[in-house]
Amino acid sequence: MVYPNNLEEKLGFDKIRELLKAACVSTLGQSYVEKIKFSTKFDLVEKLVKQTAEFKDILVQEEGFPRQNYIDTHDYLSKAALEGAFLSEREFFELKISLVTIRECLQFFANKEEQAYPYLIELSHSVELDRNLIKRIDEVVDDRGKVRDTASPELNNIRRRIIVEQSNLRRRLDEILSSAKKDGLVKEDASLTLREGRMVIPVKAENKRRIKGFVHDQSSTGQTVYLEPAEIFDTNNEIRELEYRERDEVVRILMELTNEVRPHIGVLRRAYNYLGMIDFIRAKARFALDTQSVLPTMLQQPIVDWTDARHPLLYLSFKQQAKQVVPLTLLLNQEQKVLVVSGPNAGGKSVSLKTVGLLQYMFQSGLLVPMYENSRIGFFRDIFIDIGDEQSLENDLSTYSSHLTNMKHFLRHADERSLFLIDEFGTGTEPSLGAAIAEAILEKLDQSQASGVITTHYTNLKFYAENAPRIINGAMRFDVENLEPLYMLEMGKPGSSFAFEIARKIGLPREVIQRAQKKAGRKQVDFDKVLRDLEIEKKDFETKNQQLTQRNELLEKTTAHYQSLKEHLDNERKKIMNQAKEEAKRLVQQANQRIEETIRQIRENKAEKQATKELRKDLDSYKEEFKPEAVAEPVPEDEVVKVVGGKIDVGSLVRIKGQNTIGEVVEVKGKDVHMRIGDLKSKVKLNRLEKITRKEFRKQTQETGPSKIKGLDLTEKMAHFNSRLDLRGKRGDEALKIVEVFIDDAILVGTHEVQIVHGKGDGILRNLIRQRLKDFKEIESISDGHADRGGDGISVVRLK
Repeated sequence: MVYPNNLEEKLGFDKIRELLKAACVSTLGQSYVEKIKFSTKFDLVEKLVKQTAEFKDILVQEEGFPRQNYIDTHDYLSKAALEGAFLSEREFFELKISLVTIRECLQFFANKEEQAYPYLIELSHSVELDRNLIKRIDEVVDDRGKVRDTASPELNNIRRRIIVEQSNLRRRLDEILSSAKKDGLVKEDASLTLREGRMVIPVKAENKRRIKGFVHDQSSTGQTVYLEPAEIFDTNNEIRELEYRERDEVVRILMELTNEVRPHIGVLRRAYNYLGMIDFIRAKARFALDTQSVLPTMLQQPIVDWTDARHPLLYLSFKQQAKQVVPLTLLLNQEQKVLVVSGPNAGGKSVSLKTVGLLQYMFQSGLLVPMYENSRIGFFRDIFIDIGDEQSLENDLSTYSSHLTNMKHFLRHADERSLFLIDEFGTGTEPSLGAAIAEAILEKLDQSQASGVITTHYTNLKFYAENAPRIINGAMRFDVENLEPLYMLEMGKPGSSFAFEIARKIGLPREVIQRAQKKAGRKQVDFDKVLRDLEIEKKDFETKNQQLTQRNELLEKTTAHYQSLKEHLDNERKKIMNQAKEEAKRLVQQANQRIEETIRQIRENKAEKQATKELRKDLDSYKEEFKPEAVAEPVPEDEVVKVVGGKIDVGSLVRIKGQNTIGEVVEVKGKDVHMRIGDLKSKVKLNRLEKITRKEFRKQTQETGPSKIKGLDLTEKMAHFNSRLDLRGKRGDEALKIVEVFIDDAILVGTHEVQIVHGKGDGILRNLIRQRLKDFKEIESISDGHADRGGDGISVVRLK
């Protein structure tokens, strides 16, 4: 039940109906728009809205749906149903092209999977169309709306004869006209024309008696007459006779075709009802796109759980002005059935109220609604509204009496399946009495468990809502600083009317406002002040919350960027390590082959001294080719080796240029130098060395330790790598640095398992080292050592 009878006009649905009619392309669709009704049948509404949602998808995603020739032929079919009647050429032509449109619509859905558009496909199954009938009409009527020459042999013969006779007639008239021009009886630019269906020539009025014939007409000036020469009377009569016969044959053919169509009238009516329904659904889908309407989750329970709902007419109006509608978020359920909205005048209370009523009415009328798609929309049996002035002169009702009449209807019929909407509840009479009556009515409506929204300025209703378990306050937000409405509904607290603040903005005298505040009473003024202060605090909180949100977004972006960069660097590091392993293997293999070749040649030369010397020299030269070049890595300032000048002799402490590799010279042979690096010996070219002080040598060897010898070529490092690292007694930060170098070396030389000895103790160093080892993606697993060989005092690290 909807109440009152003019509910559609009150909510603005009449304008929605007009927009839908304008969106239709035919009167067929418009007739369905006129039939739109509010429905309480859940299954029916579900079918209607899902049909519309599917067609909305078609408009967005598909290109080939028929859009032309939606023609209403119901009058033609009614005419054809009468015995003895026949359809004209034009009527058959419109019947043909519209039937082709129906056929194309059916074919569109026939080519789709059932699950693509299930509701629209189901609708198409109700239509039967005889394709032979369309073919038969097309055989008779061409694409210009004329009966074809081939419609019958008789018609074809008649039209051929007409063409021959007209050709003969024109040829003879051309001869007569040409002769008349030579004689000066007609103007030089004169040409043949038709009068009363007969071919004539234009002759100067003064010469009309010089050509024997019949005058059919004259010009408006009377200077020219249109004359049919006597010698072509018979030919013209013959043509007229043939044209009469042609018309009779066309009527006979149309009568015959109408008789063939007559048995199909019932099927054709259903087909055109389908075409009208398609036009209607398409119009609803077009309107949904224009208003950004969707299909929310449907519930059979009486519930309103909407997010970002918008008034469609307001949305369309604002869109033309490039303005944004402030959306409405609302929840009415079993726990909170009634919303009491308060706030300043022109703050959006009435618009919010009408939005609730209009969207619910639209949905239960089979339309999609403009709101967030995850919203939930329920079902109501009744919608009752009391909006605007209902004064009735005919029924001798004042404004307030008409409001009370509406309330009587609400109280009599409202229950848990009803939705009521009351604007400016209790107004129209003495305020204190009106407020008391409004509170009593609200209490009764609350007891009926109906759902509803009311707007009010009455403080007693705000207090009642605060204490009633199923009623909730709502406030229309207000910019206290600029004294402007924000048109935002906030549920959970009452709103102030901001009457005194608005009065100050308008410019009422201060003494008048102060006097009004005294008359209102301290309690009322304090209550409004609390609401105003809450609004200020709310705005301040929102500003700070927005700033915090922006900072969090920046932090998330920065974190994501850092993580992405870290992953990139890890991948590059792994890539470089893998490349280094492959290169090292290749160099070792190549070196081994060269050594084996050298040994073979020495054996073949039977260890001749000179030959052996040459081979060793050649091998040393080959080795120098694969010495690593100076690595231009940035070195921390406290690790830079200080260099002094001077001649390099046996016993000199030296560094390889470009590296931090240091050692002691044990032999000098020309440009070659043998130097000791830790426990190793290496041959280096003299020009690659520079001298350092003993103090610097001691400092470097103490800091690096015997296991950290930088700059060695990869072959020697693989040969001397120790897979067991002892860190007992080391400090945490010192141990981590050594572990990093150790693991890098292990990865570089391609070993698959290493052991790190850290001791047991309190497990601090062990946990610290293992936590750092987790940062290496090349590590496959970390486990304790064998119980008999150190247990959890040793970490066994397996590499991938």
